[in-house]
Amino acid sequence: MSVSHFSPRDPGPARDPLALAPEDCGRGHACQFCPQEETCGLEKGHHEKRLIESRLAGIGQIIMVMANKGGVGKSTVSANLAAGLAARGYRVGVADADIHGPNQSRFFGCVGERVRLGEQGLAPRAFAADGIAHPLRVGSLAFMMERDDTPIVWRDAYKHDFMHHLIGSFDWGPLDFLVIDMPPGTGNELITLADLLEGHDVAALLATTPQEVALMDSLKAVRFCQERQLPLLGVVENMAGVTCPHCGGEFHLFPRAHLAAALAEVEVDSLAQIPLSPALASGSDRGQPIVLAAPEGPEAQAFAPVVEACVAHARQGFAEAAAHSLQALASEAGDALEAALAQAPAEQRDELEAQLADLLNDAPRPPDPDAATR
Repeated sequence: MSVSHFSPRDPGPARDPLALAPEDCGRGHACQFCPQEETCGLEKGHHEKRLIESRLAGIGQIIMVMANKGGVGKSTVSANLAAGLAARGYRVGVADADIHGPNQSRFFGCVGERVRLGEQGLAPRAFAADGIAHPLRVGSLAFMMERDDTPIVWRDAYKHDFMHHLIGSFDWGPLDFLVIDMPPGTGNELITLADLLEGHDVAALLATTPQEVALMDSLKAVRFCQERQLPLLGVVENMAGVTCPHCGGEFHLFPRAHLAAALAEVEVDSLAQIPLSPALASGSDRGQPIVLAAPEGPEAQAFAPVVEACVAHARQGFAEAAAHSLQALASEAGDALEAALAQAPAEQRDELEAQLADLLNDAPRPPDPDAATR
Protein backbone atom coordinates (compact mmCIF):
# COMPACT_ATOMS: atom_id res chain seq x y z
CA MET A 1 0.00 0.00 0.00
CA SER A 2 1.37 3.39 -0.95
CA VAL A 3 2.31 5.47 2.06
CA SER A 4 0.87 8.54 0.37
CA HIS A 5 -2.54 6.91 0.71
CA PHE A 6 -2.03 5.51 4.21
CA SER A 7 -5.46 5.35 5.80
CA PRO A 8 -6.07 6.38 9.42
CA ARG A 9 -7.48 3.85 11.80
CA ASP A 10 -11.06 2.99 10.85
CA PRO A 11 -13.05 2.81 14.08
CA GLY A 12 -15.52 0.43 12.42
CA PRO A 13 -19.02 -0.13 13.72
CA ALA A 14 -19.92 0.93 17.22
CA ARG A 15 -19.23 -1.72 19.83
CA ASP A 16 -20.97 -2.49 23.07
CA PRO A 17 -18.52 -1.41 25.84
CA LEU A 18 -19.72 -4.28 28.00
CA ALA A 19 -18.51 -6.73 25.35
CA LEU A 20 -14.91 -5.41 25.41
CA ALA A 21 -12.40 -7.37 27.42
CA PRO A 22 -10.43 -5.14 29.83
CA GLU A 23 -7.09 -6.90 29.31
CA ASP A 24 -4.42 -5.69 26.90
CA CYS A 25 -2.71 -7.75 24.19
CA GLY A 26 0.77 -6.55 25.21
CA ARG A 27 1.89 -5.81 21.64
CA GLY A 28 4.23 -2.88 21.23
CA HIS A 29 2.54 -1.29 18.23
CA ALA A 30 -0.73 0.44 17.40
CA CYS A 31 -3.82 -1.57 16.49
CA GLN A 32 -3.65 -0.26 12.92
CA PHE A 33 -0.54 -2.35 12.27
CA CYS A 34 -2.02 -5.54 13.69
CA PRO A 35 -3.25 -8.30 11.34
CA GLN A 36 -5.90 -9.19 13.93
CA GLU A 37 -7.37 -5.69 14.09
CA GLU A 38 -10.65 -6.56 12.39
CA THR A 39 -11.42 -9.54 14.65
CA CYS A 40 -9.85 -8.31 17.91
CA GLY A 41 -12.30 -7.96 20.78
CA LEU A 42 -10.03 -5.96 23.08
CA GLU A 43 -10.52 -2.27 23.75
CA LYS A 44 -8.37 -0.46 21.17
CA GLY A 45 -8.51 2.92 22.84
CA HIS A 46 -7.18 1.44 26.07
CA HIS A 47 -4.35 -0.31 24.20
CA GLU A 48 -3.17 2.79 22.36
CA LYS A 49 -3.31 4.93 25.51
CA ARG A 50 -1.30 2.32 27.43
CA LEU A 51 1.18 2.07 24.58
CA ILE A 52 1.92 5.80 24.50
CA GLU A 53 2.12 6.05 28.28
CA SER A 54 4.56 3.14 28.44
CA ARG A 55 6.81 4.77 25.82
CA LEU A 56 6.80 8.15 27.57
CA ALA A 57 7.51 6.54 30.93
CA GLY A 58 10.94 5.50 29.65
CA ILE A 59 11.86 8.94 28.26
CA GLY A 60 13.45 11.67 30.36
CA GLN A 61 13.48 15.08 28.67
CA ILE A 62 11.69 15.82 25.39
CA ILE A 63 12.95 18.70 23.23
CA MET A 64 10.70 19.96 20.43
CA VAL A 65 12.76 21.83 17.81
CA MET A 66 10.38 24.26 16.17
CA ALA A 67 10.57 26.67 13.26
CA ASN A 68 7.42 28.39 12.12
CA LYS A 69 9.24 29.21 8.87
CA GLY A 70 10.45 26.53 6.47
CA GLY A 71 14.02 26.44 5.22
CA VAL A 72 15.70 27.95 8.28
CA GLY A 73 17.69 24.85 9.27
CA LYS A 74 15.43 23.28 11.88
CA SER A 75 16.37 19.72 10.86
CA THR A 76 20.06 20.65 10.92
CA VAL A 77 19.66 22.00 14.45
CA SER A 78 17.71 18.90 15.53
CA ALA A 79 20.30 16.46 14.21
CA ASN A 80 23.31 18.27 15.65
CA LEU A 81 21.61 18.87 18.98
CA ALA A 82 20.86 15.14 19.24
CA ALA A 83 24.43 14.26 18.25
CA GLY A 84 25.81 16.76 20.75
CA LEU A 85 23.75 15.25 23.55
CA ALA A 86 24.89 11.76 22.55
CA ALA A 87 28.49 12.96 22.63
CA ARG A 88 27.92 13.97 26.25
CA GLY A 89 27.09 10.35 27.05
CA TYR A 90 23.30 10.54 27.06
CA ARG A 91 20.87 8.06 25.50
CA VAL A 92 19.19 10.01 22.71
CA GLY A 93 16.40 9.45 20.21
CA VAL A 94 15.37 11.58 17.23
CA ALA A 95 11.71 11.59 16.24
CA ASP A 96 11.14 13.03 12.78
CA ALA A 97 7.70 14.68 12.92
CA ASP A 98 8.12 16.54 9.62
CA ILE A 99 5.66 14.46 7.60
CA HIS A 100 6.06 16.29 4.30
CA GLY A 101 9.85 16.49 4.51
CA PRO A 102 11.21 13.66 6.67
CA ASN A 103 14.95 14.33 6.34
CA GLN A 104 16.49 12.82 9.47
CA SER A 105 17.29 9.66 7.52
CA ARG A 106 19.69 11.81 5.47
CA PHE A 107 21.31 13.47 8.48
CA PHE A 108 22.15 10.11 10.04
CA GLY A 109 23.11 8.17 6.92
CA CYS A 110 19.99 5.97 6.82
CA VAL A 111 18.59 6.92 3.41
CA GLY A 112 16.79 3.99 1.80
CA GLU A 113 16.62 1.93 5.00
CA ARG A 114 13.35 0.51 6.23
CA VAL A 115 11.91 -0.44 9.62
CA ARG A 116 10.35 -3.77 10.50
CA LEU A 117 7.34 -4.36 12.67
CA GLY A 118 7.91 -6.69 15.61
CA GLU A 119 6.09 -7.61 18.79
CA GLN A 120 7.61 -4.58 20.52
CA GLY A 121 6.72 -2.19 17.72
CA LEU A 122 8.72 -0.44 15.02
CA ALA A 123 12.45 -0.59 15.66
CA PRO A 124 14.16 2.82 15.19
CA ARG A 125 17.28 2.85 13.06
CA ALA A 126 20.47 2.96 15.12
CA PHE A 127 23.23 5.47 14.32
CA ALA A 128 26.65 4.67 15.79
CA ALA A 129 29.74 6.84 15.52
CA ASP A 130 33.05 7.46 17.25
CA GLY A 131 32.61 9.58 20.33
CA ILE A 132 29.16 8.39 21.39
CA ALA A 133 28.60 5.65 23.95
CA HIS A 134 24.99 4.89 23.04
CA PRO A 135 23.84 4.70 19.40
CA LEU A 136 21.30 7.33 18.44
CA ARG A 137 17.82 5.94 17.75
CA VAL A 138 16.09 7.53 14.76
CA GLY A 139 12.39 7.20 13.93
CA SER A 140 11.02 8.71 10.74
CA LEU A 141 8.26 8.34 8.18
CA ALA A 142 11.07 8.04 5.63
CA PHE A 143 11.65 4.48 6.85
CA MET A 144 8.06 3.56 5.99
CA MET A 145 7.88 5.03 2.48
CA GLU A 146 8.09 2.98 -0.71
CA ARG A 147 10.35 5.60 -2.32
CA ASP A 148 12.16 8.59 -0.88
CA ASP A 149 10.56 10.87 -3.47
CA THR A 150 7.00 9.79 -2.63
CA PRO A 151 4.92 12.90 -1.85
CA ILE A 152 2.85 12.64 1.29
CA VAL A 153 -0.66 13.90 0.55
CA TRP A 154 -2.49 13.55 3.84
CA ARG A 155 -5.34 15.32 5.50
CA ASP A 156 -5.27 16.17 9.19
CA ALA A 157 -6.77 12.87 10.36
CA TYR A 158 -3.85 10.99 8.79
CA LYS A 159 -1.33 13.34 10.40
CA HIS A 160 -2.99 12.96 13.78
CA ASP A 161 -2.65 9.18 13.55
CA PHE A 162 1.01 9.31 12.53
CA MET A 163 1.93 11.58 15.45
CA HIS A 164 0.56 8.88 17.75
CA HIS A 165 2.49 6.19 15.85
CA LEU A 166 5.70 8.25 16.07
CA ILE A 167 5.55 8.29 19.87
CA GLY A 168 3.71 5.04 20.57
CA SER A 169 4.53 2.55 17.83
CA PHE A 170 8.29 3.17 17.62
CA ASP A 171 10.14 1.15 20.25
CA TRP A 172 12.24 3.96 21.70
CA GLY A 173 13.38 2.11 24.79
CA PRO A 174 14.86 4.04 27.72
CA LEU A 175 16.08 7.50 26.67
CA ASP A 176 17.53 10.49 28.50
CA PHE A 177 16.49 12.83 25.67
CA LEU A 178 14.06 12.60 22.78
CA VAL A 179 14.60 15.35 20.20
CA ILE A 180 11.54 15.93 17.99
CA ASP A 181 12.17 17.54 14.60
CA MET A 182 8.92 19.46 14.15
CA PRO A 183 7.43 20.53 10.81
CA PRO A 184 7.13 24.23 9.99
CA GLY A 185 4.07 26.05 11.23
CA THR A 186 1.72 25.81 14.18
CA GLY A 187 -0.75 23.38 12.64
CA ASN A 188 -2.09 19.91 13.28
CA GLU A 189 1.19 18.11 14.00
CA LEU A 190 2.30 20.63 16.63
CA ILE A 191 -1.12 20.78 18.28
CA THR A 192 -1.42 16.99 18.35
CA LEU A 193 2.01 16.48 19.90
CA ALA A 194 1.53 19.33 22.39
CA ASP A 195 -1.68 17.65 23.56
CA LEU A 196 -0.14 14.18 23.55
CA LEU A 197 2.91 15.22 25.58
CA GLU A 198 1.14 17.49 28.05
CA GLY A 199 2.15 16.67 31.60
CA HIS A 200 5.52 15.25 30.61
CA ASP A 201 8.96 16.90 30.65
CA VAL A 202 8.78 18.86 27.41
CA ALA A 203 10.58 22.03 26.31
CA ALA A 204 11.00 23.80 22.98
CA LEU A 205 13.81 25.30 20.95
CA LEU A 206 13.14 27.73 18.13
CA ALA A 207 15.32 27.77 15.02
CA THR A 208 15.30 30.86 12.82
CA THR A 209 17.48 33.03 10.62
CA PRO A 210 18.11 36.75 11.16
CA GLN A 211 15.97 37.70 8.15
CA GLU A 212 12.94 39.81 8.94
CA VAL A 213 10.70 37.57 6.84
CA ALA A 214 11.73 34.58 8.97
CA LEU A 215 11.37 36.59 12.16
CA MET A 216 7.75 37.40 11.33
CA ASP A 217 6.85 33.73 11.50
CA SER A 218 9.21 32.86 14.35
CA LEU A 219 7.46 35.27 16.70
CA LYS A 220 4.21 33.38 16.07
CA ALA A 221 5.88 30.20 17.36
CA VAL A 222 7.06 32.14 20.43
CA ARG A 223 3.49 33.19 21.11
CA PHE A 224 2.29 29.59 20.68
CA CYS A 225 4.72 28.42 23.36
CA GLN A 226 3.68 31.20 25.70
CA GLU A 227 -0.03 30.50 25.29
CA ARG A 228 0.47 26.73 25.75
CA GLN A 229 2.83 27.36 28.69
CA LEU A 230 5.44 25.29 26.88
CA PRO A 231 8.91 26.16 28.21
CA LEU A 232 10.94 27.83 25.45
CA LEU A 233 14.64 27.39 26.13
CA GLY A 234 15.65 29.97 23.57
CA VAL A 235 16.38 30.71 19.92
CA VAL A 236 19.05 29.18 17.72
CA GLU A 237 20.09 31.67 15.04
CA ASN A 238 21.04 29.71 11.95
CA MET A 239 22.99 31.11 8.95
CA ALA A 240 24.13 33.84 11.31
CA GLY A 241 27.50 34.55 9.72
CA VAL A 242 30.09 33.53 7.14
CA THR A 243 33.84 33.07 7.41
CA CYS A 244 35.72 34.03 4.24
CA PRO A 245 37.72 31.01 2.99
CA HIS A 246 40.44 33.33 1.66
CA CYS A 247 41.16 35.88 4.38
CA GLY A 248 39.41 34.28 7.35
CA GLY A 249 37.35 37.39 8.00
CA GLU A 250 33.82 37.02 9.36
CA PHE A 251 30.76 38.89 8.14
CA HIS A 252 26.98 38.59 8.41
CA LEU A 253 24.72 38.00 5.44
CA PHE A 254 21.69 39.41 7.23
CA PRO A 255 21.53 42.35 9.64
CA ARG A 256 20.83 41.16 13.18
CA ALA A 257 19.77 44.25 15.11
CA HIS A 258 16.04 43.76 14.52
CA LEU A 259 16.23 40.12 15.67
CA ALA A 260 17.97 41.04 18.91
CA ALA A 261 15.39 43.76 19.57
CA ALA A 262 12.45 41.44 18.87
CA LEU A 263 13.80 38.68 21.14
CA ALA A 264 14.40 41.18 23.93
CA GLU A 265 10.83 42.42 23.61
CA VAL A 266 9.35 38.92 24.04
CA GLU A 267 11.98 38.03 26.70
CA VAL A 268 13.46 35.07 24.82
CA ASP A 269 17.19 34.32 24.91
CA SER A 270 19.37 33.78 21.88
CA LEU A 271 21.32 30.63 22.71
CA ALA A 272 23.65 30.36 19.74
CA GLN A 273 24.60 31.77 16.38
CA ILE A 274 25.32 28.99 13.88
CA PRO A 275 27.46 30.03 10.90
CA LEU A 276 26.54 29.41 7.28
CA SER A 277 29.21 26.81 6.65
CA PRO A 278 30.05 24.48 3.75
CA ALA A 279 31.39 21.93 6.26
CA LEU A 280 28.07 21.91 8.12
CA ALA A 281 26.12 21.43 4.90
CA SER A 282 28.37 18.70 3.50
CA GLY A 283 28.39 16.82 6.83
CA SER A 284 24.59 16.79 6.79
CA ASP A 285 24.53 15.48 3.23
CA ARG A 286 27.01 12.70 4.10
CA GLY A 287 25.04 11.62 7.14
CA GLN A 288 27.74 12.75 9.58
CA PRO A 289 26.59 15.51 11.98
CA ILE A 290 29.31 18.11 12.20
CA VAL A 291 29.40 18.04 16.02
CA LEU A 292 30.66 14.46 15.76
CA ALA A 293 32.70 14.72 12.57
CA ALA A 294 34.62 17.82 13.71
CA PRO A 295 33.98 18.27 17.46
CA GLU A 296 36.65 20.94 17.83
CA GLY A 297 35.56 22.95 14.78
CA PRO A 298 33.79 26.30 14.91
CA GLU A 299 30.45 24.77 13.91
CA ALA A 300 30.48 22.24 16.76
CA GLN A 301 31.54 24.96 19.20
CA ALA A 302 28.63 27.09 18.03
CA PHE A 303 26.20 24.28 18.89
CA ALA A 304 27.71 23.75 22.36
CA PRO A 305 25.55 26.37 24.17
CA VAL A 306 22.40 24.78 22.74
CA VAL A 307 23.40 21.36 24.07
CA GLU A 308 24.29 22.84 27.45
CA ALA A 309 20.96 24.68 27.69
CA CYS A 310 19.06 21.42 27.16
CA VAL A 311 21.17 19.56 29.73
CA ALA A 312 20.77 22.37 32.27
CA HIS A 313 17.00 22.42 31.80
CA ALA A 314 16.77 18.65 32.22
CA ARG A 315 18.90 18.76 35.39
CA GLN A 316 16.76 21.53 36.84
CA GLY A 317 13.60 19.54 36.12
CA PHE A 318 15.09 16.45 37.74
CA ALA A 319 16.16 18.38 40.82
CA GLU A 320 12.75 20.01 41.23
CA ALA A 321 10.94 16.67 40.83
CA ALA A 322 13.27 14.97 43.30
CA ALA A 323 12.90 17.76 45.84
CA HIS A 324 9.12 17.64 45.45
CA SER A 325 9.15 13.88 46.01
CA LEU A 326 11.23 14.27 49.15
CA GLN A 327 8.92 16.96 50.47
CA ALA A 328 5.88 14.77 49.78
CA LEU A 329 7.58 11.81 51.45
CA ALA A 330 8.46 13.90 54.46
CA SER A 331 4.90 15.21 54.69
CA GLU A 332 3.47 11.69 54.60
CA ALA A 333 5.99 10.42 57.13
CA GLY A 334 5.86 13.52 59.32
CA ASP A 335 4.26 11.84 62.32
CA ALA A 336 6.69 8.93 62.21
CA LEU A 337 9.68 11.29 61.98
CA GLU A 338 8.46 13.38 64.88
CA ALA A 339 7.98 10.25 66.97
CA ALA A 340 11.46 9.02 66.08
CA LEU A 341 13.01 12.39 66.92
CA ALA A 342 11.15 12.46 70.23
CA GLN A 343 12.84 9.19 71.20
CA ALA A 344 16.31 10.50 70.37
CA PRO A 345 18.52 11.79 73.19
CA ALA A 346 17.83 15.45 73.88
CA GLU A 347 21.44 16.42 73.19
CA GLN A 348 21.22 14.91 69.67
CA ARG A 349 17.71 16.04 68.74
CA ASP A 350 18.60 19.53 67.47
CA GLU A 351 21.43 18.17 65.34
CA LEU A 352 19.19 15.49 63.80
CA GLU A 353 16.48 18.04 63.02
CA ALA A 354 19.03 20.29 61.32
CA GLN A 355 20.40 17.41 59.24
CA LEU A 356 16.88 16.43 58.17
CA ALA A 357 16.08 20.02 57.16
CA ASP A 358 19.26 20.19 55.07
CA LEU A 359 18.37 16.91 53.38
CA LEU A 360 14.92 18.16 52.37
CA ASN A 361 16.07 21.61 51.22
CA ASP A 362 19.12 20.58 49.20
CA ALA A 363 18.03 19.79 45.65
CA PRO A 364 19.68 16.53 44.56
CA ARG A 365 21.63 16.33 41.32
CA PRO A 366 20.63 13.88 38.61
CA PRO A 367 22.88 10.91 37.89
CA ASP A 368 25.63 11.38 35.34
CA PRO A 369 24.89 10.14 31.79
CA ASP A 370 27.09 7.08 32.22
CA ALA A 371 25.09 5.84 35.21
CA ALA A 372 22.81 3.79 32.97
CA THR A 373 25.79 1.75 31.78
CA ARG A 374 27.19 0.94 35.22
